[in-house]
Amino acid sequence: MNDLPMQSRTNARLAAVQALYQMEATGIGVESVIREFIDHRLGTEIDGVLLGEADAKFFDDVVRGVVNSQAKIDLAINMRLAKNWKLSRLDATARSILRAGAYELVNRADIPGRAIIDEYMEIANAFFESDEPKFINGVLDGVYREVRDDETVQG
Repeated sequence: MNDLPMQSRTNARLAAVQALYQMEATGIGVESVIREFIDHRLGTEIDGVLLGEADAKFFDDVVRGVVNSQAKIDLAINMRLAKNWKLSRLDATARSILRAGAYELVNRADIPGRAIIDEYMEIANAFFESDEPKFINGVLDGVYREVRDDETVQG
């Protein structure tokens, strides 16, 4: 997995966000969405966005990981939201980005936290033009500061 170009993980993250969104919008199950993306979507254009070659194993890990630990991830995200806000009030795309990013921050200690946040900020900027990327950055940074106490947290 380490020999794959970094771009393949970026593409896998984008695909994971889209798969999580699709699951929420349509009710499709995790096995079906993973199979659909790996068999038909990775390396193709979806909604005007070219999904280049993606690390399918990494994609699978993120999507399956979010689903399997969603309660823990949602709690970590909800703890960073304003008192009167709930994750369910957010846009479905923002929820998908936050869940995928939080999953990696909590469960993928092999990947530097700042790299994870930077990747999901790029994805957020691709979907949103206003304040959502700043909001997503703030929430993911809060999760990072909570779970990555072994990394040097600056800022």
